[in-house]
Amino acid sequence: MYTFFLKRTIDLFISIILLFLLSPLLFIIFVGLVIANSGKPFFIQPRPGRKGEVFQVIKFKTMTDEKDSNGNMLPDDVRLTKIGKFVRATSIDELPQLINVMKGDMSLIGPRPLLVEYLPLYSKEQARRHLVRPGITGWAQVNGRNTISWKQKFEYDVWYVDHLTFKLDFRISLLTIKKVFFREGINSESNATMETFKGI
Repeated sequence: MYTFFLKRTIDLFISIILLFLLSPLLFIIFVGLVIANSGKPFFIQPRPGRKGEVFQVIKFKTMTDEKDSNGNMLPDDVRLTKIGKFVRATSIDELPQLINVMKGDMSLIGPRPLLVEYLPLYSKEQARRHLVRPGITGWAQVNGRNTISWKQKFEYDVWYVDHLTFKLDFRISLLTIKKVFFREGINSESNATMETFKGI
């Protein structure tokens, strides 16, 4: 009953409350990013959701669109702005996804929505992560986030799908608060963001 009804009801209620309570903070970050990113405060990108259905994920834009002389994007750590570093370190960049939760594209808790181009690279087992709505935070995020390997990340995602309960979601919520407070697991060892998935 929780998976098919209560989880969505809780998602909708909490996302509306959080957007209302956090609106002053979101406005301040919005203005700061408009200035830092030449009028582009949001990062909007297609991502696969439940059953692989594609939706437009909304995040705060933490990096500029700077390119080298050949027209190629500069490395992530170069394009990451000062306010972007703060927004990413505090996970504030994820907050606009509350709009995705309200719309039903996402859940507060679930496997993170990854890139559309990764879909054909998943094994049959890894693809099971799409049996539930993707989340703003999830079991993989509270167990390492960007510091763990893709193999570990997918194992955590599938484990979550198989063990989804209210108790587990509540535990992930508490662990997420702890992770955000101590700013743990934001970057991978080699990149400012997670390395590109190339299949396992």
